Amino acid sequence: MDNSIIYGAIALMGGLGIILGVIIALFVKIFRVESDPRVDLALELLPGANCGGCGRAGCADFAKALAQGEVSPANCPVSSLEQIAAISKALGIDAGEVERKQAVVCCRSYIGEVKKMNYNGVQDCVAANLVAGGPDACRYGCLGLGTCARKCPFGAIEIIGQVAVVHRELCVGCGKCAEVCPRGVIKMVPADADYHVFCNSPEKGASKRLFCKAGCIGCRKCEKVFGSNFNVSGFLAAVDYTAGKLDKEDVEKINCPVGCLLSVEERLEAAYAKVKEVNQ
Repeated sequence: MDNSIIYGAIALMGGLGIILGVIIALFVKIFRVESDPRVDLALELLPGANCGGCGRAGCADFAKALAQGEVSPANCPVSSLEQIAAISKALGIDAGEVERKQAVVCCRSYIGEVKKMNYNGVQDCVAANLVAGGPDACRYGCLGLGTCARKCPFGAIEIIGQVAVVHRELCVGCGKCAEVCPRGVIKMVPADADYHVFCNSPEKGASKRLFCKAGCIGCRKCEKVFGSNFNVSGFLAAVDYTAGKLDKEDVEKINCPVGCLLSVEERLEAAYAKVKEVNQ
């Protein structure tokens, strides 16, 4: 082969490379977007969980909103108080004050006790709920297939006794679990609230008791003892978290006849006890 052809090809390719490099450099210079150092600083100080609990697409989007003054550091549910203070100081903005939330699965039944049919489909709560309303007789309870647990970025949800249970010390309140629950069983509540009504069914007490011994019967005893702390809609009571915290002494005075009013820790203990009982 003629060497001139080889050298010509090399020269041509080299020339094309130089021309393309110049064009790319010009494009970069013309269309370059200047980086905001405040955004970079905020992003560096954020925990980097990208959970979306702040309502933004991720930490980068949240950092941009911080730099533009659209949100406050306290809007990040994952950041510690120290991190919030550091971001506030670094950006010279107010730390803000946002009520911390945590997830609570408002159901304490054991799925095996309320099952109406066997389900062998996709192990996903959304999919199961589409099949005749789900495999269990209660249309409002936890399906227990773990969709919320898989969605949780922090491993705060465990399926115990075929029902989802939240580990309070791990939950940061990002709300991802509540978003995917097809039955609205998961509620976002104030993080400092100790007691909750672990039932989500508004059906009449007598009807509910036919298939679930753990559900609220709407007796209104809680409302009679501490009226301002509870909202009772039909046959379902719910804690009014705006009325102040309930303590153990308050709950003992109420003495819920079906045991629906529990702390998260008591709910966990009950779940573990149920598993032990079933496995014996």
